[in-house]
Amino acid sequence: MFKRLPLLCAALLALAACSHDNDNNTAPPTTPAVTSSAAAVAPAASSAAAATTAEPAASSTVTSPAASDSTTAAAAATPFVDNGKWVAGKNYFLIDPAQPTSHPGKIEVTEVFSWGCPACNAFHSTADQIAKSLPAGVVMNYLPAAFRPDENWPVYQRAFYAAQSLGVADKSYDAMFDATWKTGETATYNLKGTGLKPKEAWPTIDDIAKFYAAKFSVNAQEFVAVANSFTINTKMKRADDLIKAYGVSGTPSMVVNGKYRYDTTSAGGYAQTVELTQWLVAKEQAGK
Repeated sequence: MFKRLPLLCAALLALAACSHDNDNNTAPPTTPAVTSSAAAVAPAASSAAAATTAEPAASSTVTSPAASDSTTAAAAATPFVDNGKWVAGKNYFLIDPAQPTSHPGKIEVTEVFSWGCPACNAFHSTADQIAKSLPAGVVMNYLPAAFRPDENWPVYQRAFYAAQSLGVADKSYDAMFDATWKTGETATYNLKGTGLKPKEAWPTIDDIAKFYAAKFSVNAQEFVAVANSFTINTKMKRADDLIKAYGVSGTPSMVVNGKYRYDTTSAGGYAQTVELTQWLVAKEQAGK
């Protein structure tokens, strides 16, 4: 079990992260401004960071969708310069032990997120920017969290892995945020500002399957069957274990190469999160 943290997913303009907490949040979330900051999410205790699964690696829990398009050339590698701007334990946190990656020979940048997280919704254009800024040999991964069942996050995690298995995760990363926070097709919150919908009105995997059928020409019955399969259940369990091993306590959080964890608060803002990602990637490329 994760250590319970104070509720951060509130209707605050300064919202910076959605934390691990199972208390019901009835206040409607306001999309946070990109310049905002909030109290830093404390790094998880080392005992939580060290908790790993029985499997030697969690490669099936992390994918690399939607990181680039065919018209965008890989960004030039950033030379590594340690000028003291980024400080371990302040701007980013070491993951101990470091976790195996799913792309041997390549550097991985992972966003821990949920389509049901309002802070992730505000951050996803920045995540897109990070993905497009990565140099050759670096891959962007997306790891869906489910630690807010009180806000229906497990169904979004399940939907992500079903979409991945059907080859449409790359197309639906941004679209699912829009459907959840703009059009309301897959929304758990009442977007008119009255808090969470009644549980009986929360979107189910069947509702999300209908969205994928309409938007991505996926067979809805197949989507549901895949989503409820043993394979997806296993991926969800591995994702939960990996998030725990990373020491992640809030979303969105970023991880570089299974070694470094940080978020918009520790980095100092959205633009700084892009910069810190590039610096940590350069650090890994330089073998530092």
